[in-house]
Amino acid sequence: MTFEELRRVQFEKIKANICKGSFYSSPNDLVINEDSLNILKLIPDNSISLILTDPPYHSTKKNNITNDKSFATDELFIDWMSKFFKEWKRILKPNGSLFMYCSSAMSAKLEVKMSQDFNILSNIVWTKPNEPGFDGWKGKAKKESLRQWYPHSERIIFAEVAEEGNLKRSSFGHFLRNQRKIAGLSGNKLTEIVGAYGKVNHGGAVSNWEAGRNIPSREQYEKISKALLDTGKISSMPVYEDAIRKFDVNSNIEFTDVWNFSSVRPYKGKHPAEKPLDMLEHCILATTYEHDIVLDCFAGSGNTAIAAKNLNRKTISIDVEKQWCDSIINKLTNHQFFQMVYAEKIS
Repeated sequence: MTFEELRRVQFEKIKANICKGSFYSSPNDLVINEDSLNILKLIPDNSISLILTDPPYHSTKKNNITNDKSFATDELFIDWMSKFFKEWKRILKPNGSLFMYCSSAMSAKLEVKMSQDFNILSNIVWTKPNEPGFDGWKGKAKKESLRQWYPHSERIIFAEVAEEGNLKRSSFGHFLRNQRKIAGLSGNKLTEIVGAYGKVNHGGAVSNWEAGRNIPSREQYEKISKALLDTGKISSMPVYEDAIRKFDVNSNIEFTDVWNFSSVRPYKGKHPAEKPLDMLEHCILATTYEHDIVLDCFAGSGNTAIAAKNLNRKTISIDVEKQWCDSIINKLTNHQFFQMVYAEKIS
């Protein structure tokens, strides 16, 4: 089975599980108009490659964003979000990634709670620069009345699933150690077979991989898989794309934890929390492969789905507001036309 076929089968399984809640379905896209927590519970374990989502910020208290004013205290908001964290950990592939947008006022509290289930890899600062001639709220604010620095930036928490039992709480480290023990191979023996000797300690590269210090290359992983399968005690090994978390950046793109993607200028029909397509595409390209499944459970503008579709990924969009689900469907079904119109609106 090819990688594309594997992802198609996984996507069809998800669709079968949540067909009753399906609002719109195509071979590569799902849109569901529902409370996302209800739908998340229907998604099979370890089936999503990337969660890229923008929950209510709570601290901004906007009337036009559902649940932004629903919680009397920060603690109640965090308790509500923790229900999502549990489901996100369950449905993410062990090598999957998570981007969660949040306000600077709430990021620290959210990180503490998230760290129970995830390794927090980066706290990204999105500076939200405006295009020339558009100052936005930053330009309108009465600076002399401020009692703290104006909160012009937003935060993006980037994380992976955490698995207890090794130094770095590495899911791959946990998996490799279990498979090696089932196969009856010592760490030194597997290191010898793979031919990769580490510099950190006596156990070599295998010991480092199992501790989560680093990861094997594709060639090394193929040797690991063959060695384990050759024992006859392991029946199958996942493909590299389902074992090692993808992360691919270079010096020509944003590679630091400070991002300067321009915010979306106002236009008729704009979602109040709309994120720029180029930033969402940046997230998807760095952390997924073609045909991977991308989930946004606070879909809003639908730009996550459009970014994923642009890059030949499969998409699942969930939003509690019917008007935004209608808008997402319109964008997906008129994809090429929308791309041209959107480019004109933000130019």
